[in-house]
Amino acid sequence: MAVQSVALIPGDGIGPEVLREGRKVMDAVAEVTGVTWQWKEYPFGAEHWLKHRKGLPTLMSEEEMAQLATHDAIYFGAVGDPRVPEQVEQAGALLWMRFYFDQYINLRPAKLLRGVVSPLAGKKPHDINFYVVRENSEDFYIGLGGRFAGRRNRDLLELRRALYKAKFQVDIDIDPEDQIAYQIGAITGRGAERVIRYGFELAKRKHLTRVTVVHKANVLTKIYGLWMETAERVAKEYPSIEFDTAIVDAVTMWFVRRPEWFQVVVAPNMFGDIISDLAAATVGGMGFAPGGNINPDRKAGVSMFEPIHGSAPKHGGFNRANPIATILAGKLMLEHLGEERAAELVEHACEDILEAGKVRTYDMGGNSTCSDMGDAISERILQLKP
Repeated sequence: MAVQSVALIPGDGIGPEVLREGRKVMDAVAEVTGVTWQWKEYPFGAEHWLKHRKGLPTLMSEEEMAQLATHDAIYFGAVGDPRVPEQVEQAGALLWMRFYFDQYINLRPAKLLRGVVSPLAGKKPHDINFYVVRENSEDFYIGLGGRFAGRRNRDLLELRRALYKAKFQVDIDIDPEDQIAYQIGAITGRGAERVIRYGFELAKRKHLTRVTVVHKANVLTKIYGLWMETAERVAKEYPSIEFDTAIVDAVTMWFVRRPEWFQVVVAPNMFGDIISDLAAATVGGMGFAPGGNINPDRKAGVSMFEPIHGSAPKHGGFNRANPIATILAGKLMLEHLGEERAAELVEHACEDILEAGKVRTYDMGGNSTCSDMGDAISERILQLKP
C-alpha cells in the first residue's frame, strides 16, 4: 500500500487531546491493514499566532499553507482561544483552508451508532443514517458585505445612493445609533453543479437511492433559483436515483420527525451549516459528528478532516472530551485516501466499544477519559485483525 502523508494540526482547547486519540486509532488500524502513515505535526493555533502572527488576519501564512499542500490529507483537532480574535481562527483558519485548497465539499455523515441513544424517541441503531453534503465555498460565506450610515426616514432614492457609495467605499457620515449592514451571497452555476454532482455520485457509490436538494428558492429566487435549475439539470443524468427537493424550513422539521427518509442531502453553504448541526444532534450530539472539507480531486487540493465540535477551551487539558468525532473524521480521511477496509474497521470498533458500554465519556453519562476511549477502540481494532 502507498505511504499516506498526513499533516496533523492539534490546535487549541480539546483539539490536541482528541487528535492524539485519533492518531492512536489510525496507528492501530495501520497495524491491522498495512496502511503506512507519515505524520508531520504543525503548531498552528493560538500560541503560534500570538508568537509569530499577532495582528495579522490569518492563523497561517501562504508559505505555511504551501507546506500543508505537500501532504495527502490534513487531520485537524480544533481552533479557538479567547486570546485570539474569533475572525482570525474562523475566517483566517478554517475558511482560509477551504478557499485556499478549494475544499468545496463539506461532508457531514449522520449515523446513529450501536450503543448511542438518540434524543429522538424510539430510534434504533442505524435508523438514522444519511449524509449532509454542504457546498463549502460560496453562498453567504464569500465575505462580501459592509456597513453604512442609515437614517430612519431615508427615502428609497437616498438609500440606493448610500448603497452605491458603500459599494465603492466612499466615506459617508456614520451614525453609530443607526447603521445599515449588508451581506451578499453568491452562487455560481459551476459551483452549484460540482457539489450537486458530488451528492449524486456519493449516492451511487454508497448504493443509495435518493438525493434531497435543499433550497429557499420560494423567497430568494435569484440565488437559489440558479441552485435549483442546476440541480434539476444534474439530476436528469442519474435516472436511477430519486431526485427529492425540500425547502430548508421543512428539512429542519423532517430531520426530527422522520430522519429515516433522508439518504444524501445536498445543501447550499449557509443552510448546510445549520442543518448539519441539527443532524448531529439526532445521532447523539457533537461528540459523534465528524466532518470532511474535501477537494475530490486530490491533485488539485489537499482535503482536511476534523471533528465539528470546536475547541471547547474550558474543557481543554482535562483529558475528558469524547474523541469519537475525531476518530470518525479519521474514518472519512481513510475513505478519501482509498483505504476502505481500514475505514470500515474504525467504525466497527467504535460501535463495538459503544455497545459494550464499559467505556463512556462524560457526555454519555460516564467517567472514562478521552485516553480510555482511544485505548479501548485501538485495542478492539487489534482484536478484529483477520
